[in-house]
Amino acid sequence: MKSRITELLGIEYPVFQGGMAWVAEHHLAAAVSEAGGLGIIGAASAPAQVVREEIRKARELTDKPVGVNIMLMNPNAPEVARVVIEEGVKVVTTGAGNPVKFMKEFKEAGVKVIPVVASVAMARMMERGGADAVIAEGMESGGHIGSITTMALLPQVVDAVKIPVIAAGGIGDGRGLAAAFMLGAEAVQMGTRFVVAQESIVHTNYKEKVLKAKDIDSEITGTSTGHPIRQIRNQMSREYLRLEKEGAGLEELEKLTLGSLRRAVMDGDVVSGTLMAGQIAGLVKKKQSCREMIEEIMDEAQGVLKKECERWAR
Repeated sequence: MKSRITELLGIEYPVFQGGMAWVAEHHLAAAVSEAGGLGIIGAASAPAQVVREEIRKARELTDKPVGVNIMLMNPNAPEVARVVIEEGVKVVTTGAGNPVKFMKEFKEAGVKVIPVVASVAMARMMERGGADAVIAEGMESGGHIGSITTMALLPQVVDAVKIPVIAAGGIGDGRGLAAAFMLGAEAVQMGTRFVVAQESIVHTNYKEKVLKAKDIDSEITGTSTGHPIRQIRNQMSREYLRLEKEGAGLEELEKLTLGSLRRAVMDGDVVSGTLMAGQIAGLVKKKQSCREMIEEIMDEAQGVLKKECERWAR
């Protein structure tokens, strides 16, 4: 399943691993890239030197392309952007802001820039600013989300821009990949499925919550602050929603969640930690290596597409 994205980035399969904070570190990113997809190191709020070390560690594990996700609202973003250029990283994905201020330097260094967008207007803006592709992410995804579903957002973004579009949000198997391609995507990005990968450093407690999740087990907090986050419900999310309902201010809400993602990922705190995961969690039922995941997804996608072609040809 070749596409403009596989050709642009020199990857075998049109599968990205999301740049998830605390989760997307060098072990996971290298494993995804080595398996033929695009592994991505999530810079999040890490100091630039930590990101540099992560890039170098990933390169010790694979010689295939590895990307970096830059959270643009991070005060360290300018330093991280310089590290990306200095280390010769060839693709960055961006979120939480506009990468235009870094675009000239990225282009001169041969870095492909792929922003995450949650609307048609954002996609058009990114294309005008020089983005090489965009990731259209629907509200089914885990973590920070927009307000439009993937199925509604994706075809509208595909129609609105000429650059390639990657689909994200609610995709966890080959059927989802095939559906995204039918809607015009040229690759998919997945996060929740990779959380439970064997190479993922995520604590076993967190992985088990994803594996045991049902279709209705995710909920959204932070709507009142303007920064909604999708996660698996637990004691912390219920308390957060209670405080929101009572009109708690941003300071009180932030105090409740301070360090909560790290506690979930690193310490396995599934009670007061933030268990970021998409609605697709209910579909994720087994731990696999990244290679097993990607090959299974690709085989299933090709089988689905072949079956549908044969059905319509009758």
